[in-house]
Amino acid sequence: MGRQWGPAMRAAEQAGCMVSASRAGQPKAGLWSCSGVILSRRPGLVLCHGGIFTHFLRAGSGALTVAGAAFLPGDSCSDDLRLHVQWGPTAASPAGRAERGRAGLCTPQCAGLDPGPPARPRGRQLQPPRPAELLLLLSCPIFRGQFARLFGSETAEQWHFASAAPEDEVSEEEEEDQLRALGWFALLRVLPDPEREAEAVERGPIVAVAPLGAVPKGAPLLACGSPFGAFCPDIFLNTLSRGVLSNSAGPLLLTDARCLPGTEGGGVFAARPAGTLVALVAAPLCWKAREWVGLTLLCAAAPLLCAARDALCHLHPGTDALAAFLPQEMGAPWDRPLRDPGPPWAAAAVLVECGSVWGSGVAVAPRLVVTCRHVAPREAAGVLVRSTTPKGAIIWGHVVFATQETSPYDIAVVSLEEDLEGVPIPVPAEDFHEGEAVTVVGFGVFGQACGPSVTSGILSAVVQVDDTPVMLQTTCAVHGGSSGGPLFSTCSGNLLGIIASNTRDNNTGATYPHLNFSIPITVLQPALQRTIRQEIWAASGSWTAPLSQSGWCGGCSNPRQRPHGASSEAVSPLWREEQPLYATGSAKAGDLRILTQHAAAGLPPVASPGVWIKLLISLYGSLT
Repeated sequence: MGRQWGPAMRAAEQAGCMVSASRAGQPKAGLWSCSGVILSRRPGLVLCHGGIFTHFLRAGSGALTVAGAAFLPGDSCSDDLRLHVQWGPTAASPAGRAERGRAGLCTPQCAGLDPGPPARPRGRQLQPPRPAELLLLLSCPIFRGQFARLFGSETAEQWHFASAAPEDEVSEEEEEDQLRALGWFALLRVLPDPEREAEAVERGPIVAVAPLGAVPKGAPLLACGSPFGAFCPDIFLNTLSRGVLSNSAGPLLLTDARCLPGTEGGGVFAARPAGTLVALVAAPLCWKAREWVGLTLLCAAAPLLCAARDALCHLHPGTDALAAFLPQEMGAPWDRPLRDPGPPWAAAAVLVECGSVWGSGVAVAPRLVVTCRHVAPREAAGVLVRSTTPKGAIIWGHVVFATQETSPYDIAVVSLEEDLEGVPIPVPAEDFHEGEAVTVVGFGVFGQACGPSVTSGILSAVVQVDDTPVMLQTTCAVHGGSSGGPLFSTCSGNLLGIIASNTRDNNTGATYPHLNFSIPITVLQPALQRTIRQEIWAASGSWTAPLSQSGWCGGCSNPRQRPHGASSEAVSPLWREEQPLYATGSAKAGDLRILTQHAAAGLPPVASPGVWIKLLISLYGSLT
């Protein structure tokens, strides 16, 4: 993962653990497990997800929904609850991994995977599971409030947070239990081992905690969890995944780091300061309208630990002393990041509203915004643009250019009535490098509810025609409402392109957020420069003619005016096919057909006869 991640990786693996719950005397009755974070080794304090305890609550999972309930004591669960915590060696360096002896699979589930006789374990093994007791169940009321605001509206039925896919058979009762426990976590105490009391173990907290709001959008994060919980910890214990902070609403955070079932309760750490605990995984998989969103739901660690301290002080005597061993929030040098809005170029993304339709856009001049045609069509009477700067400017504009329906490019340009003050104008890229780190900023998933989302990935392909880039493919997670948003180079901050679409399998209906396409900015740049000059002349009163449509992609017939000489005839097959939208019955299994979706729910898409997209699904957003 690079040198910058070395310290964070070591800190994450030292703090990572796996928690399992079972019933006494009933090993076959079921084993529930999740990930956790070791807060202190002496005494042994662990914070994990609360979902595995719903089966043991005396009053059922309904106890988690009682108004004002911020914590429940440990005796809220039945007496037959048995807990165990397992972790790896404290050394998380490459040498420590070798000592761990992962080549010798020793747990029963994993030993059966070895071809032939089990390998002889080498070096230090995983620590044996240690018994633990439940101190309390706790939640963050602010997290629950933000969750209700974002997901508890009339569109709540579109969201699905269970570990299984929506089409999988999960009982309504089980799904309801998972939803109720979504924002709940558990504080455990690992029972001391007399045989290991003499070992030199660092006393007190072993992790530092980031203050709420200290990590800006786009900041790199490292998630550490154990996929599939207690199944094969030899293989899966403390698996790492890298991403960025995609969005936040108070303590409710989202990351594009890819997490799997079983990582609930796993820690999410910052790269700087190295290994600082930012959050815990609340839900590794999120689905919207039966489609995988590709984002992981997190709960910030700072308010959780604050709630844990308050709860310990209210419980029976003896537990309040444990509050002193909980990690404290870091002070300086977090003062600067607390005021850091993230990458400065991210503020170039704006929200574009046209009637009941919304999408994303990017400012290319103080009064010019580029977006997609399906977000702001040429016939639009007015377009509302909202900036993401602290002032949050709301400015009306009108469409001065939109490509024809027959154009292979889906582009519109909006001229604003006022300047976008404080919005940075990104530098357009001149070339593209496959494999480089890229970032998408757009208003997918939530629209204006909590600002733009930031997702990271790489530039996976540059499609060229006549040696001219005409299509960019990335691995960033892209969702409906991101159309028209900017694609940036993460390293330089240069504007690479405009998000146009992602991919859908027409046979299964599955959408792939990590396979998406953008229009290269080099295709638009020559015409953009002319339009910007015309806007300047018009503003100064020295030029009053309407903005020219010539020179825009697909908007003229003179080959010399087409960017870099790539003809529309050569580009069109890459972006569309002579295939009606509804003719899907003849598609062969596995055939990828990308369908357009209308911005207004329930209405068929509008397009010229014979002009239908095969390779891309245009992203739309509608106010719901």
